[in-house]
Amino acid sequence: MALNDLERKRVENTVAAFVQKHRPAPHIRSELDIGFRVSGQSVEIFEIRPRWKEPKVKMEHPIAKATFVRSTALWKIFWMRSDLKWHGYEPLPVVGSIEKFLATVEKDEYACFWG
Repeated sequence: MALNDLERKRVENTVAAFVQKHRPAPHIRSELDIGFRVSGQSVEIFEIRPRWKEPKVKMEHPIAKATFVRSTALWKIFWMRSDLKWHGYEPLPVVGSIEKFLATVEKDEYACFWG
């Protein structure tokens, strides 16, 4: 089940603040930026870069994903491996809040998210 309007707005505000804090300097943002989207019960954080041979075309490279499971009230954490599929983040597969998910992504203890 998707997030309700109140939950969605709170999540959007929290993730937007995180992304704003981690965005590169304004003069670099045409070459590298960070964005996010909330879809259903999932939040995805991604890099935005120009395509190598077509610089006017922007590409998104996934960084991290969290999906809210209402029955347990927990967020499942995922990272994208080199096979371009989402995999559960084994060191910490679930957290109790979106803030803990963002703290996990920021810390990136095993270099799964930021490389």
